[in-house]
Amino acid sequence: MRFHHEIAIDPARCIGCGRCVDDCPAANLVVADGKAAPLTQGCIMCAHCVAVCPTNAVTISGFDEEPRPLDGAEALEPARLLAALGARRSMRRFADRPVADEALADIVEAGRLTPTGGNAQDVSFIVLCERLERCEELAVRLFRRVLPFARLVDATARRTEIDDRFFFKGAPAVVVVVAKDQVNGALAASNMELAAQAHGLGVLYSGFFAMAARLSPALRRELGLARGQKAVTALVVGHSAVNYRRTAPKEPADVRFL
Repeated sequence: MRFHHEIAIDPARCIGCGRCVDDCPAANLVVADGKAAPLTQGCIMCAHCVAVCPTNAVTISGFDEEPRPLDGAEALEPARLLAALGARRSMRRFADRPVADEALADIVEAGRLTPTGGNAQDVSFIVLCERLERCEELAVRLFRRVLPFARLVDATARRTEIDDRFFFKGAPAVVVVVAKDQVNGALAASNMELAAQAHGLGVLYSGFFAMAARLSPALRRELGLARGQKAVTALVVGHSAVNYRRTAPKEPADVRFL
């Protein structure tokens, strides 16, 4: 985590029920003399204790947002969720329309709210606006240099042409998902796509651009990536120029119950 946080438990509010102790994944809380207390300030700061306390006695410093009460309205309807997942398509044809700032903010917020392993919160986001064309240009240059070698061994590469819009397809917005842990970044990207879909937007996961960002020092500098940071993927975002009329079939799940 990037910021310093400390747990505080208000003894006037704590009733010593032990719910925070039972739910703490780090075993960092105890009830002593009828009141809960942290053993150290070195836990993962997951805030389960904040969320579970029935009297709102627990706080953690260093966060901008205040916890909000849960009233059940957050529950998702399973059928609608699965229908939305089945309706999504990878978008490669975008309309010449801008993406609203509010939609981009919600897409980033969906990534921020995504869980990370060990509550690392190591995922960050680069929204390409003014530098979008420059970043795509650097990626195109790289792929044009390596394409002749790829064509020697790969049939798909032999059919591929690297045009000026190869990576972003003319989309008006791109969000690069950056993380130290690739799984954390991929989980965030998946939720971000759902947020884009909720705004009526289409998304393409540009794994090729992420590959270029790993291979090109010039592109890494343009993106401002620090040592150890990985461009996990890039979400190419825009309004679809295609009207899909039905879902696309997928093979059945390969699943075993043991």
